[in-house]
Amino acid sequence: MSADPVSNTAHITRDTPLLPAINAWAYFLKDRGNSPHTIKAFLSDMRLVASFLPPDHRLGDISTVQLNQFLNWLQKGRGVACSPKSYARRITSIKAFFRWLHEHGVILANPAEAVIQHSVISPLPTVLTRDETNEVLKVALAHCTSEKPDHRYYALLDLLLETGIKKSECLSLSVHHIETKSPQGPFVFIRYTNPQYRYKERKIALSEEWISVFRDYEHQYKITDRLFPWSQRRLEYLLEDIGVEAGIDKHLSFDMCRWTCALQDWESGMEHEKIRQKLGVSKIQWREIKIKLEALAKSENPNSITAN
Repeated sequence: MSADPVSNTAHITRDTPLLPAINAWAYFLKDRGNSPHTIKAFLSDMRLVASFLPPDHRLGDISTVQLNQFLNWLQKGRGVACSPKSYARRITSIKAFFRWLHEHGVILANPAEAVIQHSVISPLPTVLTRDETNEVLKVALAHCTSEKPDHRYYALLDLLLETGIKKSECLSLSVHHIETKSPQGPFVFIRYTNPQYRYKERKIALSEEWISVFRDYEHQYKITDRLFPWSQRRLEYLLEDIGVEAGIDKHLSFDMCRWTCALQDWESGMEHEKIRQKLGVSKIQWREIKIKLEALAKSENPNSITAN
């Protein structure tokens, strides 16, 4: 592991202006292995704070009052809409930055500690009921035995409902990611080429029923590389067509299948940690997902839930 950025940056003191400290923090975040997306968001948030404060304002002079003034400006004075989710993330960025300065002795007191954290949970996702799940699977299976059989519908839909994988993961699947001869049973191996996301890699069990249709699908379309060698939009159309044929009022999508899978696993009593691992999400992301699954499970009428 590389050396701590603060100890290597002698010029970062309580008298340092905000921008140079933000640049040093960027090295710290990279050193800690944060994702590029997270780093970009954190730095953007803190540069917005720097644009609000006087350019020569010293780190040691930044107060809780000023940080609250900045947050008030975000909501009422900037003239640009700030969603609850963006607002909450900016508070998180501020707290993380000043906690870093405080923990490394750059500032004696943490002005962000007293800033109130706002937790924002986005709207609940739309899911399929058990009856609707059976209906869409019935429609997809009917395509396999129609006058002009097409095994794509079932191969795609049932894979999504069994595994809960994301759209991007589905699009990047290769036929070589499907293991049919494992002693533990068939599974799909979700892999990432970027080492940054290796923690998302996982093996998810597949049913023998899906494997049976997969073999017919593989033969019908002569699949040799990409599992679904069509465009993202074409696959979305396949799901939409299934929903229309099944007569459901919801817009059948990759995301709906993912949430339906997660909810069914939750209601079946699967251990929460296993659901998290199956979805390939971090423990931080799981906090919000868990809250949503609890709410969905308690809902008497999932049909009325508004889509995210």
